[in-house]
Amino acid sequence: MLKELKSNLESLLNASMQEFTGNVDGLSKIFLEPPTDVIYGEFTTNIALKSAKLFKKPPLVIANELQKVFLENIKNSNHSSDIEKIEVKTPGFINFYLTPFAVSRVIDQLFDENENYGRDTFGNKEKIQIEFVSANPTGPLSIAHARQAAVGDALGNILEFLDFEVTKEFYLNDEGNQINLLGESIKCRANEILGQAVELPENGYQGEYIRDMAAEFMKKNGIKILKDIEKFSAADWRDFGVNYLLDVIKKELNDFRVYFDVWAHQSNIGTENNILQLLETLRAKGVTYEKDGALWFRSTDFGDDKDRVLRKSDGAYTYLTPDIVYHKDKFERGFSKVYNLWGPDHHGYIPRLKASVQALGYDKNCLSVIIVQLSTLYKNGEVLSMSTRKGQYISLREVMDEVGVDAARFFFMMRHVSAHLDFDLELAKKETSENPVFYIQYAHARIHSINVKAKDAGLTPKDKNFKLLNSEEELILIKKIGSFNDSLLMCYSQMDPYPLVNYLQELANCFHKFYDKHKVINEANSELSRERLGLANATKIALANGLGLLGLTTPEKM
Repeated sequence: MLKELKSNLESLLNASMQEFTGNVDGLSKIFLEPPTDVIYGEFTTNIALKSAKLFKKPPLVIANELQKVFLENIKNSNHSSDIEKIEVKTPGFINFYLTPFAVSRVIDQLFDENENYGRDTFGNKEKIQIEFVSANPTGPLSIAHARQAAVGDALGNILEFLDFEVTKEFYLNDEGNQINLLGESIKCRANEILGQAVELPENGYQGEYIRDMAAEFMKKNGIKILKDIEKFSAADWRDFGVNYLLDVIKKELNDFRVYFDVWAHQSNIGTENNILQLLETLRAKGVTYEKDGALWFRSTDFGDDKDRVLRKSDGAYTYLTPDIVYHKDKFERGFSKVYNLWGPDHHGYIPRLKASVQALGYDKNCLSVIIVQLSTLYKNGEVLSMSTRKGQYISLREVMDEVGVDAARFFFMMRHVSAHLDFDLELAKKETSENPVFYIQYAHARIHSINVKAKDAGLTPKDKNFKLLNSEEELILIKKIGSFNDSLLMCYSQMDPYPLVNYLQELANCFHKFYDKHKVINEANSELSRERLGLANATKIALANGLGLLGLTTPEKM
């Protein structure tokens, strides 16, 4: 990791800038960034471009003048052996090129940290919550839920690795009209099983799984004739349905390697007492009013496009009311930031919820809603219908069974969450370099195979003081290993695991190119072989750490 060297160089460069210019008001602080292309070195700064107006000079002139000061100060610092050259490029960029010796220290650090390589104290134990999936317990998980599950779980893993105190939470909407419809639908199917034609309620659930649940309820409760059905209340059918499907959802998520710290139930949080307390809190803050027999929330005071009803004229609460109670509960549990992962059909709901957070006295930026776009499944080049049978859809279970957990998780993260995802089931099953997850895992397995051969040859890998790795492929691979932490920080800044997915693809590509060009086990030069073997093992550690954060396995054979 070049992070420490980058930080030290930034400090030295800022000190040099002060020496060169004096304490000029409005002078920007220098930050080094990776250049757009490796031909421009390891780091670059655009400080000359940013300060041209301040100094009233062309950026290129400023860059050349600063370069001279930087070179002199770096020459007299502890980093003289780290910098190969500093170049100025039009229109005023200053590019820094590191020596192979400086680059190779990445591997020394990696072996010192091993499975902790890439960790950071960036999060400083900040207490945050990520709520995702939160599917209504009215059916198995769909592929829309699957993508949220893969994204939310990986994001939580990455943020924990960056030293945030993360709580992964599933919010279970286990009451309300859709839950009542679930119970009625199960009861209707039970009547049908016993030969009684009963029409489903309007908007009732039609999937075949409802019939399976009805049969299970009948078996469990010894229902054999029609009059036995009436022995059970609406609540019995409803509660059975919720508990049955909750078990299904938990099993699917466990098999998908997604685990939650908290399962929050609306029935426990959105109680009548908690709702009344919320309404009194909002009333006391002067953000509610009565109109046409309904209770309204002045959400327009906080940027919403219109005010929202909290309690309808018939006394029933809208969906918004228990949601506000739930978010009030989140902040009262001490989270400084909460993240909700939602599907695109909830986009319009964001302003009113942010308004409610503000009305409760919290900064609206304490709540972030991440919209996870939908996925389209392809098989043999054709789009799969999202409705395999009336009332049913392609489920997470079906995708896992088709391509396996590793491929399913990876493919659901293969695009930015803000982008629609095309999921090619046939590609996900291929054992070729065309399949990105296979390509990455094959790099890990290939390194294991190299180690087996090295052991047979009596060769031990080097783990420090690398001096012979100076070919283009070796240095590019080392630099890519060194940018692991950068990819994680980018995941945080974008609140998206995609940068890590992309990083692992690039890392695997760098390794395969290195391996194809250079012989690792070289009997003619055992010291070079030891260093290349060490580089391979460093790559393996970076791959394993990244795959682990994404919830993927690290196979030793493919």
